[in-house]
Amino acid sequence: MQENQHIPDDLLRRFKQGDSTALKVLFQQHYGLVCRTISRFISDHVLVEDLSQEVFVRFWEKRAQIEITTSVPAYLRRMAINEALAWLRRNQRFDQEELTPQTPAAGFSADGEAVFLHNELNLSIHQAIDGLPPKCRAVFQLSRFEELTYPEIARQMGISVKTVENQMGKALKILRERLKGYLQV
Repeated sequence: MQENQHIPDDLLRRFKQGDSTALKVLFQQHYGLVCRTISRFISDHVLVEDLSQEVFVRFWEKRAQIEITTSVPAYLRRMAINEALAWLRRNQRFDQEELTPQTPAAGFSADGEAVFLHNELNLSIHQAIDGLPPKCRAVFQLSRFEELTYPEIARQMGISVKTVENQMGKALKILRERLKGYLQV
């Protein structure tokens, strides 16, 4: 358990033995991480909180069988990703993230047409990402938004590096196709 240096062995032992006080400590330490992880896939804040709590309920229910080989935060992050993906699969929908009007990028004139085109492009990008299959979307977001390497993504999602590579290739192909009207040849 040496990789769990920031989590005392005693705390993990007490948790696995059913000490609810240990669960409370783990919840307080890692609830924010679990919420942030789920919010990368789901934009509804209330739903993110519900799913985050569900992660800890599952963590508690399976405490006797859990074998943590990395770290508690990495384990909970993987559980959070799985929870978000499972919810997306069950609901077969991808809520569009709310887009706030953004300032046009440097070099754009501030005229109405440029602002409209900039916002239209942002909306199209978000819709294209939201329309990716759940596993493909998760790999893409972990790579591009959380800047994780392929091996890190593979570990977190419990898949092979080759699967990560395939999913990224699939994501990029789909995005290129859906955004071809905006891409320069």
